Order: sequence, then structure tokens, then C-alpha cells
Amino acid sequence: MTFSVNTNVGAMIALQNLSKTQADLMTTQNRVNTGLKVATAKDNGAIWAIAQNQRATSTSLNSVIDSLNRGQSTVDVALSAGSSVSDLLLQMKEKALASSDVTLDANSRTALNDEFKSLRDQISKVVTNAVFNGGNMIKSGGTTIQALANADATSVITVATQDLSLGGAALTTNIGASASIGTVTTATAMIAFVNTAIANVSSALSKLGTGSKSLASHMTFIHKLQDTVNAGIGNLVDADLAKESANLQALQTKQQLGIQALSIANQSSSILLGLFR
Repeated sequence: MTFSVNTNVGAMIALQNLSKTQADLMTTQNRVNTGLKVATAKDNGAIWAIAQNQRATSTSLNSVIDSLNRGQSTVDVALSAGSSVSDLLLQMKEKALASSDVTLDANSRTALNDEFKSLRDQISKVVTNAVFNGGNMIKSGGTTIQALANADATSVITVATQDLSLGGAALTTNIGASASIGTVTTATAMIAFVNTAIANVSSALSKLGTGSKSLASHMTFIHKLQDTVNAGIGNLVDADLAKESANLQALQTKQQLGIQALSIANQSSSILLGLFR
């Protein structure tokens, strides 16, 4: 066996092993602390890049969800207001039918006409106030909803506006701002006009309802998609903490043994002193 005070090979080897153990221990501790096996590009550049791209997709889906929520809320407000318009039309039909009675006295006819016009004007108030986030889907020239459907903004879900204003597409010009039932003739004609308006409003509400359902259905899908993307990211970068915990204990034991081995190797040079006694 060769002894040298200049080169302690045993200590060098022990130090190299201890340094390697220290580096592995630091890596394991970082994984335990962060919960990630790939926390930075330094850990695994390819996996980190893939995970970052998927994180961008997941974050973008938050904007899609926000857009769908706004769109659905706007449609739901329009549906609520449209239902009120339909209810008002039913009441208007009732007044028109009552006013078409030829035996009705003048005072009663006037009272019915006043109620009819009040209901008519209420439709305008309902339509005007059916606003959410600045959008009104049931006024003349109303807002058409175009909600984001994907993370790249290359697809949208469209819900068309439905004009429920007085004299508009659904109520027609026969039920405009001047509609009345002041005479038997106008009352009789108004019954047919209101019936048509009721059917038109029902059709418009059906379209709005279908649009709201489409938005809700797509939002459910986007939530599931986002969950799947996040799970995929986890599969790529999350650490197995049970495995890392066991590895941490093993490395700590190995570290202690390495320190002892280095200490023993450093003491070997002291053997030379015995040769000169």
C-alpha cells in the first residue's frame, strides 16, 4: 500500500461521493418543498416547455369560461324579460277580448283601453331595461352574443338578437306605440294581432332558450377540458411525494455515512506519523 501526504485518494473519492449525495439530497428536498419534479427548465427542458404550453392553454380557458358566463347571463336576462313580455301580451289579449263585447258600455270600454295601453307601454319598459353588461338582446337593433368557444379565439358560439320591442319583428307594427282597443272594431282586430305576437314571442324565446342551453353545455365541456389539461400538467411535472420521502430518508442516511467515510479517509495520513516514531 502506498501512502502519501500530498494525495489522499481515499479522501478524494469519499468527497466526490459525498458531493454527489449532497446534490441528490438538494434535488429531492426541492421536489418535496415544491411538490414538483420539474420546477424549472433546468430540471427537464423538454417537459418544462410542454407543461408551460399546457399552462397557457389552461389559463386561456379561464377567459373562455368568463366569456361564456357573460354571454349566458346576457341571454338569461333577455329570457327573463321576454317571459315578462309574453305575460303582458296574454293580459293584453284578455283586455282586447273583453273590449270586443258589443254590449260593453262606454266607461268600461274606456277603462279596458286604458289598461291595455298601460300594458302596451310596460312592454317598452321591460325591453329597455333588459340589459346585462351593456348588452340588450331584445331591443330593436339589439346585441348578438358571440361568446368565445376555444382557447385560440378561433371559434365562437353565437346567439342571435330577438327584437321584442313595440312594432318590432315579433310584435309587428300592429302592436306599436299607438295600439289601442277603443272600439269594437279595433278590439276585435287586436285579438288576432296579439295572438300573432304571442306566437312570435314564444318562437323568439325558444331560440334564446336554445342559445342559453348551448352556452351552458359548452361551459360544462370547457370546465372538464380545463380539468383534463391541468391533470395532464400534473402528470408531467408533479413529484411522487411518497417516493421522494423515502428517497429523502435514504439520502440523509447516505450523507451521514459519507461524512464518516470522509473522516476516516482524512485520518489515513496520520498513519504515516507512526512510521517515523
